[in-house]
Amino acid sequence: MIPHRVLLAALLGLASGAPGSPLLAQEARDPATLAIAYPRNPGSAVPTLWGADIANREVSDLMFLRLADLGPELRTVGDKGFVPRLARKWERRDPLTLVFELDPRARWQDGTPVTAADVVFGFERARNPRYTPRVATVLTRVRSFAAEGDRRVVVKFAEKYSEQMYDATYHALPLPAHLLAAIPPESLSSSAFVSNPVGNGPYRWVRRVPDQLVELAADTGFFLGKPQVRRILFLNAAAAEARANLILSGTADASDNIYSFPNPARLEKLPAYQYYPVPTLELIYISFNFRDPADTSRPHPILTDQAVRHALVLATDRVTISRATYGPFVRSPGAPVSPILGRALDVPPTPPYDTLAAIRLLESRGWIDHDGDGVRDKDGKPLQLRINVPSQANSRVVMATRLQEAYRSLGIELQLDVIDGSVWTARRQAGQFDLDFAGGSQDPAPSGLTQSWSCAGIGGANMSHYCDPKVDTLIARAVRADNGAVVWRDALRQIADDYPAILMAALTNTYVVNRRFQNVTLRPGSPWANVWQWKVATP
Repeated sequence: MIPHRVLLAALLGLASGAPGSPLLAQEARDPATLAIAYPRNPGSAVPTLWGADIANREVSDLMFLRLADLGPELRTVGDKGFVPRLARKWERRDPLTLVFELDPRARWQDGTPVTAADVVFGFERARNPRYTPRVATVLTRVRSFAAEGDRRVVVKFAEKYSEQMYDATYHALPLPAHLLAAIPPESLSSSAFVSNPVGNGPYRWVRRVPDQLVELAADTGFFLGKPQVRRILFLNAAAAEARANLILSGTADASDNIYSFPNPARLEKLPAYQYYPVPTLELIYISFNFRDPADTSRPHPILTDQAVRHALVLATDRVTISRATYGPFVRSPGAPVSPILGRALDVPPTPPYDTLAAIRLLESRGWIDHDGDGVRDKDGKPLQLRINVPSQANSRVVMATRLQEAYRSLGIELQLDVIDGSVWTARRQAGQFDLDFAGGSQDPAPSGLTQSWSCAGIGGANMSHYCDPKVDTLIARAVRADNGAVVWRDALRQIADDYPAILMAALTNTYVVNRRFQNVTLRPGSPWANVWQWKVATP
């Protein structure tokens, strides 16, 4: 038996990409430990501190429960199809009021009962646009959360609409008021609670080793059932090759999309692993800045021209570039919708790859290579743009490099700024970009489009300042409609016609999981959230 400290040291070395001996230690590790080769380094598992960070959210979903979860069909309309979690049941008092009754067995991991006050506290923190602008944007139709005693929560809405239940349960998670009420929201990110969060879900926080791992342990007293997977390790391996090696060596039990790895054919038929293609809520896109990065009070001198944006979309071979990066199941959508979201919507067709049409559009707007230096210009200004790309997202770096080469042949100079993730985030928030290579997880409800693709989202997730009042009007109408399919179609068509971004990839990922784990379900948007329900085969 390999000593635990030796095994952990080897795991850390492999996860960080440091040289080390491959582990022959699948049997040496507890079979009930799930080691996940993970591309990002979660920094905070505390709801309201997620931002748009997928890694933080995936860890949080193992530690903090919602009142109710979306069912397997991810249906967001109506009151049915949701799965009880902190709330054991709910009822409707009238068209504007939902009442939730908490499960009396629910406990915070310090033993304190979960109460209605915790639900109200979490909602109030989540709806504060100063600290959580992205969530606050989609909670505007929720008028209030109120406690009736310790076990009952009353949610009132400002208007009648079909996604009331979804808004009441999905966005704002209960938080332990007895631990956080004394901490001002602006101080939460630097508090001791972030370093050692206390949740109410199936897993407890153990520790985080920066740039190496996050470790969780099963809460053996979890009120919905003791997890068979007793320990979870998120092994940080930013490079796709490092994650591939963790799988090939047997060090990691699971990983994300194998088609994002170099030479994925070597990973397609490993006998120790089962394969799970999972439609996701993820969208990868290049957003155009509608404001001048030198002075965000002014419009962008090039990109406010819809014809130029259209030309840049036409000049991008999105299908070829995205499939070469993410594998055969990826799609390049005609509107900003993920595969899951697109199942319920009438999505416009994908714009063609047409360089001749792109050239005609540019020349019609005066962008011609007047001086013969290989770069188009207009009024003495070259067609020169900069794109910010986070260095940790290797797939986006590869795609941006291919795009740079393709644009060069058309007389468009695209300069790549490959920068650290923290710098990338700061520049996005400050509007310091022409193009921004973004990616994120959408909400499973179309109303979530307000976060990044509406005037109301400016100041939150909409960092490019895209604003079309027609889109806002259509989204508002669609949300209120009992059957808004036609209006959602019109809203998506309007966004598509504005060309606010180059929509590169709507991802369907192929996950690998060691076969000793059974009853495996991977939840779109948060694939590891159901690990507590998995079974572990005994040797």
